Amino acid sequence: IDIRAASDFSAGHIANAHNVALADIVTHVKGVDLSSYTKVAIVCYSGQSAGYATSILRVLGYDKVFSMKWGMCSWNSHFANSWNNAIANGNTYASQFVSTATAKDPKGELPVLSTGETTGELILDSRVDNVLTAGFGDAKITSATVFGDLDNYYIVNYWKEDHYTNPGHIPGAMQYTPKQSIALATDLTTLPTDKTIVVYCYTGQTSANMAAYLRILGYDAKTLLFGCNGMIYDLLGTSGAGHQFTEAAIFNYDYVE
Repeated sequence: IDIRAASDFSAGHIANAHNVALADIVTHVKGVDLSSYTKVAIVCYSGQSAGYATSILRVLGYDKVFSMKWGMCSWNSHFANSWNNAIANGNTYASQFVSTATAKDPKGELPVLSTGETTGELILDSRVDNVLTAGFGDAKITSATVFGDLDNYYIVNYWKEDHYTNPGHIPGAMQYTPKQSIALATDLTTLPTDKTIVVYCYTGQTSANMAAYLRILGYDAKTLLFGCNGMIYDLLGTSGAGHQFTEAAIFNYDYVE
């Protein structure tokens, strides 16, 4: 399933891919018999909006759904401009990353949801509709915007604890461990309900996934585009953190128009 704009899809796509707008993706998947498929691949430009869509579908129980890493940028060099442009300016904030830890906020309350529905299933459907209607544009933010007013955001560093100190993190960012911290039994309620939450990771793909999940729950969450590849690209390599977009990630597979 390719969720890029129709014009970009027409200019080149994976053979047999289905072009589906993000807003329509749940309706589309509900109408497909997935029993004969081992996996459902969601494809976009860079892997970020695909991560967003994949999160929404997985919350709804579609566990065969995966986002294609690096998006169409990894399929063929013809489509690689978005990642190539991101890493061309990928060291802009290297000198501003810090290693000093910032404590999470104290635990508080969950967001209040006002859907008008009374069952868990209908509440979830309403929240998913809300998130899809708002679109991915409302859920993304650039590093320039974040660094332009760091105090305006609750910034979540969503990666391993050892990488929080090396290569470091955005000033004031708090470390949340993937697959552990953002759960109700651990640190979910340390996230504020009255402030915009910015989640960032290595590539922007995992943070997009997490932003979708948090927005379904009612948080004002945004994913930082291109993650640390777009902020401290060289430091990812020298620190051993990895997860860099490189020429080796481009497979130059065939595509159709």
